[in-house]
Amino acid sequence: MLGAIAGDIIGSFFERSRVKFYDFDLFYPWSRFTDDSVMTLAVAQWLMPDSDRSPDRLVGIMQEFGREYPDAGYGYRFNQWLHSDNPQPYGSWGNGSAMRVSPAGIVASTLDEALGLARISASVTHNHPAGIAGAQAVAAAIWMARRGASKGEIRDYIQWHFNYDLTRTIEEIRPDYRWDVSCQGSVPESIIAFLDGRDFEDTVRLAVSLGGDTDTMACIAGSIAACVYPIPREIALRCEEILAPGLLATLRDFERATGPD
Repeated sequence: MLGAIAGDIIGSFFERSRVKFYDFDLFYPWSRFTDDSVMTLAVAQWLMPDSDRSPDRLVGIMQEFGREYPDAGYGYRFNQWLHSDNPQPYGSWGNGSAMRVSPAGIVASTLDEALGLARISASVTHNHPAGIAGAQAVAAAIWMARRGASKGEIRDYIQWHFNYDLTRTIEEIRPDYRWDVSCQGSVPESIIAFLDGRDFEDTVRLAVSLGGDTDTMACIAGSIAACVYPIPREIALRCEEILAPGLLATLRDFERATGPD
């Protein structure tokens, strides 16, 4: 799960900058955690062992975490949902469902369980079929990667079950890629960054270099990559310094309960 958080923090500086290059500094004075990290950790709290995994409890935790960190950069509709007395799903197909789903792929015992948890984690807000599919695709990739599936096996499964085109490369995508916060227009590209990546840092750099929704795409790519590649110690330590103490405590609790990435 630290892979998701590291991707979020590294990508945060380039949000809306339309960066199209690979060789950039990983951290800047303005690098920060965003809503991607906050909601990922909210889902982690929901999925702690022996906890109530009902949608209602997830909604309560997400609202609690979101209100605790109000300046994390939530979208307008999601922010309304966070502060609603009667929060209801609002049909979103945005990539917010995919950026917060990594704990589901980590805790699940079976692929079917990972898909089921991903559906619940998405559906409390992103109940559009594309929003659910984006979350399920990322959870499936994480679950498979943690169990030693090859990149080819992951590619084939995601293409077959979610109809994502993963035959392209980052180099082919980059020149014409534009800002896109939909699951359909950012999740496949984020998974391709993992498929093309040689290690964790390379994966995150590739995701950012597309010049899209950089924090979320790097969060998604990093969440998968961390299941295969070690996160460099200097990256891990810097991200832990940037993360708020309360969020870091949730991360530590989740790692103790489930094992680190």
